[in-house]
Amino acid sequence: MCRADFASTPIETLGGSSAPGIHPLAPPRSGGAALGRPRVALVAAGLEILGGQGIQAQALAEGLRAEGYDVTFVPVNPRLPKGLRWARGWPYLRTVLNESFYLPSLVELRRADVVHVFSASYWSFLLGPAPAMAVARALGKRVILNYHSGEADDHLGRWGTLVHPFLGLAHAIVVPSEYLRLVFRRHGHGVRVIPNVVDLARYAYRERLPLEPRLLSTRNLEPHYAVDNTLKAFALLRASHPKATLTVAGYGSQEAPLRQLARTLGLEGVRFVGRVEPAQMPGLYDGADLFLNSSTVDNQPVSVLESLASGLPVISTPCGDIPSLVRHGETGLLVPPGDPEAMAEAIRGLLKDEGHAAAMAQRARAELERFTWRGVRREWAALYGEARA
Repeated sequence: MCRADFASTPIETLGGSSAPGIHPLAPPRSGGAALGRPRVALVAAGLEILGGQGIQAQALAEGLRAEGYDVTFVPVNPRLPKGLRWARGWPYLRTVLNESFYLPSLVELRRADVVHVFSASYWSFLLGPAPAMAVARALGKRVILNYHSGEADDHLGRWGTLVHPFLGLAHAIVVPSEYLRLVFRRHGHGVRVIPNVVDLARYAYRERLPLEPRLLSTRNLEPHYAVDNTLKAFALLRASHPKATLTVAGYGSQEAPLRQLARTLGLEGVRFVGRVEPAQMPGLYDGADLFLNSSTVDNQPVSVLESLASGLPVISTPCGDIPSLVRHGETGLLVPPGDPEAMAEAIRGLLKDEGHAAAMAQRARAELERFTWRGVRREWAALYGEARA
């Protein structure tokens, strides 16, 4: 899953609170059909579940609408009625209730020509994307599965008998990285690669000179993001840089253990800020000088793209597709997973050589054009256009 040579989503996450049926942020339909464009239904997590999928789905919806497409958003996490919101604290009950509202909302797919389904892995795949694809095929729609999870290899291997029949329902499978393309090929599926996107206008580039020890982590607090290793690296750094700070943004099942670890390590200068809404993320990046990522399972993290867009030098583990974004010594630094000492040493090295850090950040920012809407719009248009062929 994560290599160290340099030469997902659990069932509980399906209980969020976005509006049923059409997404509340969706503008009126734009009449794209009158322009000869297919009508598109996006099935994905709403932003009440903060993560890369929801952010990418929103970016795609905005880009398509700007092009004149008729877009409907069907969230996999429909809002529970006010009288039932107490059930969010009960994972299995929450999932049952979520499905009871989500499945009827799939009637919205009848209005579309193309049903574009975002997907993670494991139970999330079976509870969200699988029903959407089955309903879309029953309605005679073209189905695009947009798979994002860095856990794909394990998912397709161990859950294959449950997953492969549903993959066969997709007319096209799209992944954001070459890393996932190779994973799917090993499991017998051909896919297309269309990268994730980042809005460069939202994340203003700023050169970090002088480079200060103001560190940032924006990964959710789940085991495979290994934020505990980031905390341990910070503890090691504080021995030589006692004024260093670390901001930990995100939420998840590991929040209490991570806060306890920070207390056990006697860390000062650590700030847990919890869930940060997308509108506040640019300011969070702007207030930091170095971005740290310790993940042990990954694909093409939106948080890394946002960091590079903001001019933050990135130090990361080389999991999933990250080495294509962060080339060691050229556009960032890579350290072995599970090695806080290596991460701390990498931080010290950049603080000593801030010119190198600035050059890497500048080079990384210059390479982000292919991760913009302008860089992918024709690929999506061509794929959607096949519905009219």
